[in-house]
Amino acid sequence: MPIKSATAVSTTSKFKTHKKYKMKMYFKKTWILYLFVLPPMLYLLLLNYAPLYGIQIAFKNFKPVQGIWKSEWVGFKHFITFFQSYHFKTLLSNTLVLSLYSLIAGFPIPIILALMLNYCRSPKLKKFVQTATYAPHFISTVVFYGMIFIFLSVDGIVNQFLMLLGFEPTLFMSKAEYFRHIYVWSGVFKGMGWSSIIYIATLAGVSPDLHEAAVVDGATKLQRMLSFFNPYNRHSTHFKYRTNYECRF
Repeated sequence: MPIKSATAVSTTSKFKTHKKYKMKMYFKKTWILYLFVLPPMLYLLLLNYAPLYGIQIAFKNFKPVQGIWKSEWVGFKHFITFFQSYHFKTLLSNTLVLSLYSLIAGFPIPIILALMLNYCRSPKLKKFVQTATYAPHFISTVVFYGMIFIFLSVDGIVNQFLMLLGFEPTLFMSKAEYFRHIYVWSGVFKGMGWSSIIYIATLAGVSPDLHEAAVVDGATKLQRMLSFFNPYNRHSTHFKYRTNYECRF
């Protein structure tokens, strides 16, 4: 084995001591920042990762008296039962249809709402619309869908309005063909205001000089909107357009 010289050992020892001192001084200066990170970390651990412990119930013949650990391990028995069930195809198709329907209906609505609010010239109207669209997000899900049930009941406000127009009252909550539409659009209505916040913040960060430059170049409102979502034009000095007013991507 090669023998280290006393000078090399001394240098290594000094380097380690200096490194520990630097780390100590670093944490001494920045400990308050780590203190701010602690609550969200605890939130993630307790509410997102700790519940993963209960996933093993899916592979056990769970009995509350015996608890999770002492319940009998059955492997994929419950999964096989579900896949061989008569209702499996119906459940799978409903899940896929509802997911795609919610994605198609729910994705563009917050963007459109953000664009409308961004071009709203009345500050009072803008604040009123923002408050009205944000409010459903903070209402409990049970309370919100209880309100939907009341509004769509036979004596609800929707049927009252239809009767004023000369139509017969409709049993919205008892007909299967209305379920998907009620489920998806009530969810869109509940979350569109909250989901639009990030888009409103992005639009608010666009300099007014860019709008003025685009108007001078002859850009329409639609072309300016499209340029907001173009990462190359959005951060440029001004919007660039061709002679036929098409956006230059």
